[in-house]
Amino acid sequence: MQNKKDVTSVVALGGLGEVGKNMYVIHHDDELLVIDAGVMFPEDDLMGVDYVIQDVTYLKEHEENIKALIITHGHEDHIGGITFLLQNVHIPIIYAPRIAVSLIKNKLEDNHIKYENIETYDKDSTIKFKHFNVEFITTTHSIPDSFAVVIHTPQGTIFETGDFKFDLTPIGPVADFHKIAKIGAQGVKLLLSDSTNALSPGFSKSESCVDETLNDIISRHYGRVIIATFASNIYRIKHIVETCRKCGRQIVTFGRSMETSINIALENGLIKDSSIFIDANKAKSLKRNEVCILCTGSQGEPLAALSRIANGVHKQISLLNDDLVVFSSKPIPGNAASINKIINKLYLKGVKVYTNQEFSDIHTSGHAKQDELKLMLRLVNPEYFMPMHGEYRMLTSHKELAMDCGIPGDHIFICKNGDVINLTNEGVERGNPVTAGDIYVDGSRIGEIGSSVIKERKIMNRDGILMTIINVNPLTRQLLIKPNVTTRGFVMVNENAELIEKIEHKVTSIIKDSLSKDTYSYTDLKNQIILELSPYISILTGRHPMILPVIMEVRQS
Repeated sequence: MQNKKDVTSVVALGGLGEVGKNMYVIHHDDELLVIDAGVMFPEDDLMGVDYVIQDVTYLKEHEENIKALIITHGHEDHIGGITFLLQNVHIPIIYAPRIAVSLIKNKLEDNHIKYENIETYDKDSTIKFKHFNVEFITTTHSIPDSFAVVIHTPQGTIFETGDFKFDLTPIGPVADFHKIAKIGAQGVKLLLSDSTNALSPGFSKSESCVDETLNDIISRHYGRVIIATFASNIYRIKHIVETCRKCGRQIVTFGRSMETSINIALENGLIKDSSIFIDANKAKSLKRNEVCILCTGSQGEPLAALSRIANGVHKQISLLNDDLVVFSSKPIPGNAASINKIINKLYLKGVKVYTNQEFSDIHTSGHAKQDELKLMLRLVNPEYFMPMHGEYRMLTSHKELAMDCGIPGDHIFICKNGDVINLTNEGVERGNPVTAGDIYVDGSRIGEIGSSVIKERKIMNRDGILMTIINVNPLTRQLLIKPNVTTRGFVMVNENAELIEKIEHKVTSIIKDSLSKDTYSYTDLKNQIILELSPYISILTGRHPMILPVIMEVRQS
């Protein structure tokens, strides 16, 4: 029987069956490494939830074994959960590449978290632990300083790609094909590879193609150009800046995250000269073809700069008839409706709009498509494979690609969060799953929002709230005045007097029956009101509002 100390475990705590919330653990005996700590942004059905993060019960249970958190790159789905993680688990040190370090420090400062032990690594760095030897490989992604992580363990080499694509003419550095192939030739026992674009055939478009298209658009347009893109896509921002400089345009930026990314790009020398950036007041004195507005809001976020501009409520910018708005982004699943609302508002104002659907070269993904995924599989040539970072349909498609590349189906693991893969002397096999799941963050509340609260919010959103205020004299056990019924999102009280009156009569009857019993409690009374009133309202209206009985004691002798 295999000694447990001879087993290296890979534990998925986030990133499987979803796009976001990435967190993977490498555990051998008394040492544990965490790779990435991202957030996931909620779908529309998670009402009132700001972020979704990992359940870190496993890390709490093995807290004394944690040696480091290693970050692959600086996107939110890989670093956005760090502030929450540090509040719950002791992390001795964080290793991250240059741009990610700047973003993490900014995030910690914004959240008033003091944490000093952050080390910057680069392509030549190696980190040695008792059981692990870690090295890094330059990859190409939509943010600078993106890396694959290679962990040499007692049970073989684990290759974790991070987010990547193969771009032969990128804006930044080319992926280190030679080092990838070298590691592959030395032998990789388990490959964990990004599956985000595993459903998309071919090769992803080069970022240089986007550069050429944006250059053409910006140089030809006679009015202002307003570009909305991801603030995290620093390479895109870099070549927008370079194109504007060539075309003689000054740039006005809106959106806090955009300004943060630009400041980090300036600090790290990715953007060389800050003189191209001006404030909105100075832009008013320039010709329209001398101005470019770079803003957040490419996903239709209601409070982002572009939404406020489209709605005519931005304090500094009003749309002009000859403005051109460019969405240099791809809709994140679930955001299409919000984006279309903004586009329609822009068209209503008489503004010309370019989207990625109309001009396919104004955005390209930072994630590898099928042929690039096959290339990674061929270069690394792993003995075993676990697709990661993607919905199950993406993971399954990636499995099929791996089988096309000669990896046996029984050497490929489609996993879910909480699953464990064990590397042993005999090979790689599934282990016993661990606790994993979603933790909802609502404002400053972490983990206080459960599925029951989400269910209640959905009911309120769909059918509204009905509140009954009841005044009871506990001494005489009498209802003093008729119940007061108010609603929010259910019906307009003034326009539905007859319905409200029927509900008041029903509540009165329920209360009198309950108070006439030998024993009663306010809890029982509230439950009885909900139990009887809910089907009654359903019969009258076909709707099921959330019912909130409020009982007030009024003592009158």
